[in-house]
Amino acid sequence: MEPDRDKAIQMYADHVYPGKVEFYQKYDIVLVPEKRGGCKISDTNGKTFYNCHCNGGVFNLGHRNQDVIKAVTQAMETYDIGNHHLISRPRAMLGQMIAETLPQGLNQVVYGVSGGEAIDLAIKLARGVTGREQIVSARGGYHGHTGFALATGDDKFKEKFKPVPAGFRQVMFNDVDEMQKAVESNTAAVILETIPSTMGMVTPVENYLKQVKGICEKNGSLLILDEVQTGFGRTGRFWGFENYDVKPDMIVMGKGMGGGIYPISATVYDERHKDFFRQDPFLHISTCGGSEIGCFAAMKVIEISREQPFLDHVVALGDFFRERLEALGGKYPGLGLKVRGLGLMMGLEFKDEITALFLIKLLFDNGIYVVYSGNDPKVIQFLPVLNISKTAAQEILTIMETAFKAMSGE
Repeated sequence: MEPDRDKAIQMYADHVYPGKVEFYQKYDIVLVPEKRGGCKISDTNGKTFYNCHCNGGVFNLGHRNQDVIKAVTQAMETYDIGNHHLISRPRAMLGQMIAETLPQGLNQVVYGVSGGEAIDLAIKLARGVTGREQIVSARGGYHGHTGFALATGDDKFKEKFKPVPAGFRQVMFNDVDEMQKAVESNTAAVILETIPSTMGMVTPVENYLKQVKGICEKNGSLLILDEVQTGFGRTGRFWGFENYDVKPDMIVMGKGMGGGIYPISATVYDERHKDFFRQDPFLHISTCGGSEIGCFAAMKVIEISREQPFLDHVVALGDFFRERLEALGGKYPGLGLKVRGLGLMMGLEFKDEITALFLIKLLFDNGIYVVYSGNDPKVIQFLPVLNISKTAAQEILTIMETAFKAMSGE
């Protein structure tokens, strides 16, 4: 298999991302996934890893979830991606299902393919319905690499693509005073991740999101919450914002929505703005957005993920991991471990970036795949699949202790 693996790596370098190959080879963390299932992925060389990043929540239900595959396979007997010009029964069914999971009034659904596309639409819509320009986002946050989504992010993502769209301003997350000063008469919307993952899994302080919503209401601005990673049960509630007693004006979803089988995303907005697209219903289109096959994947994901026993499992496993990891942090104090996050959306903060990076390598060598937070490299993103078993969780923790011990020189 090795010659074929080497050939695949070289072809990837030749035709896809040479820099990515160079990066992985430099740190000896090359992974070419082939077989996959549940919470594990296997390299073409036969080495198996626990996937504890899940592509930011794409694989919430594990790799190749058989219920989602069955739903998509059955859909393909009748459907294809569909035609965005026409009325669609699968899109209508999914739209109603999404609305049933959200607070009253949040029931207008526009589909996309990726989270970035859905963010772009949310910003377009906020500007369209308010007649305002400014969009306020959080420093260190991340909403995607497409046009308006890119403009909400940090300079390192934007500097090589200037000029980026105007009218964007960043503030410190969890700082109500700075938000108060930033939101003014020309602010169309504030956009925040419910728990900013690229920032390092920073959870909102008490009442922060409610206070931001109050600031928005006072100024006639909209609150957009990016639930691309926090949605579909990742925090132990179906939507992350349910943990914070706040109702956004718009919500963006993606990643786990397609069950790791079919890409699909959506922007959902309050019905009080439903007339915006009535005059010109073709003002925004997405040719492949809301694929009818993808709709059946998403409906199965919602069916599974909104069940209370499923959500209770996420909470229980989140508590289990947190308790055990904090104990390991106490056992190996030199690592400076602090556990962030909520449910199974966790960040492992270490004393410095070097410690985190070496641990990523040690974990990789011992069969756990994780990545660091892009805007805070001393934090390892820890996102196991949501339906992971207690036995697998214990095995992951055993491997983590091996890495912690080696890093501590014991």
